[in-house]
Amino acid sequence: MVTKIKIDPITRIEGHMAIEAVIDNGVVKEARSAGTLFRGFEIILRDRDPRDANRLTQRICGVCPTAHATASALCLDDAFGLTDKIPDNGKVLRALIFGSNFLQSHILHFYHLAALDYVDAVGALGDLAPFVPRYEGDYRVTGEANAELVNHYVRALDIRRKCQEMLSIFGGKMPHNVGIVPGGVTEKPTEDKITNFLWRLNEIRDFIDNTYVPDVIAVAKAYGDYFEIGKGCGRLLSYGGFDLPTGRLFKSGVISPDLQLEPVASENITEDVKHSWYADSSSGKNPAQGETKPELNKKEAYSFIKSPRYKGEVCELGPLARMVNNYVQGDAKVKELVDSLLGQVGAGVDALFSVLGRHAARALEAKLVADTMVDWLQTLKPDEPTIVPAEIPDQAEGAGLTEAPRGSVGHWITIKDKKIDRYQVITPTAWNASPKDDKDQPGAVEQALIGTKVKDKDNPFELVRIVRAFDPCLACSVHLLDAKKSELGIFRVV
Repeated sequence: MVTKIKIDPITRIEGHMAIEAVIDNGVVKEARSAGTLFRGFEIILRDRDPRDANRLTQRICGVCPTAHATASALCLDDAFGLTDKIPDNGKVLRALIFGSNFLQSHILHFYHLAALDYVDAVGALGDLAPFVPRYEGDYRVTGEANAELVNHYVRALDIRRKCQEMLSIFGGKMPHNVGIVPGGVTEKPTEDKITNFLWRLNEIRDFIDNTYVPDVIAVAKAYGDYFEIGKGCGRLLSYGGFDLPTGRLFKSGVISPDLQLEPVASENITEDVKHSWYADSSSGKNPAQGETKPELNKKEAYSFIKSPRYKGEVCELGPLARMVNNYVQGDAKVKELVDSLLGQVGAGVDALFSVLGRHAARALEAKLVADTMVDWLQTLKPDEPTIVPAEIPDQAEGAGLTEAPRGSVGHWITIKDKKIDRYQVITPTAWNASPKDDKDQPGAVEQALIGTKVKDKDNPFELVRIVRAFDPCLACSVHLLDAKKSELGIFRVV
């Protein structure tokens, strides 16, 4: 029997996303991932002062605006000719601000977005908002252990607040920090601010070491079969991130399904739009020449997300891609973290390509970033500059490629007559949640869904577990809905 399920919207993610799945004899045979909003930041930025990009693009997302602050600053550094002139203090402060947002985002994702797929909060607390309504999962962590995980849900709220406070020490405020700008950072490091930052960081590190990572391991032991579910495309992409005086914390690279490494060249990035609500004339272009031309009546389109591809291939981005990249490239700290966790749950490296593998990679990455931030703090020099002056050129092009909590993010700019002539952004979820491309290759989330066994079509919790493991971010704005087409197969809100 063939059944079509539509889940719209997917809840406990950032923004509006819909999933359609065709199920044949209990197995997903086809899947569609749709971004159901259009915002048009690329259009908004035309003819503006290039420095506005650093302010406005942070509004793309309230959860990870620091990623866009960083990518746009790198993009403008490149266009203004400042890339090799950023003071060491400026690089370190950018990394500390950005790292604070990484930690907040990872803790948010596990405890407040994804954990409720595995933890029975209703069983511990009763039918209370925000824990209902929900799909009923196969809750395997019971009794005292389940109650403890629910308590950690509450504790994580306080830790996230401290991450935001930590970011604001050098970033000025959160969301939408005012510290990261072209040329460096506006704030100066003082002994008092360094101490306040470190005090919060140590508490956050303790939470990651003694609560977050152990909780992920506890869930992994209870749901070991989810190391075999949701593999996806198997090709991983990382631009690399956290630019420091000594190099980048996260290495760049494309990892093939057989774990072979290829260097990243930005000219190999293109965006297809065959199945997206954009004009076909913009398809197949590198973002440096990219266009954003909405076209709402395309016959084969089903998403406002374009389909980014690397050399025409589908890639997965995110903590999994970063950790595997560093692992393959011989990062001793990452290898120690990954091997230790896999040993505790009795799984091999191949198990990382899965639902639980993505959660494990995110937790280990939080520990890596938090521990390394202590070292970054110690390199700050209060008496040295944090920024260099920036002047707008008459004509220029620039690109800023870095890592966001959810994966690689890129900004591209063309400046003419000191104004923005073209601006393009490719977010991590554009890669992960993309629709089929011009060759009809399904996107990463779509591929992860295909082949999944669904026990109950009226309660397809397996599907939302897979989607949420990617931590999709389709930031909130205009939500378009054609009421005449809203009923398709079985309609569920989860």
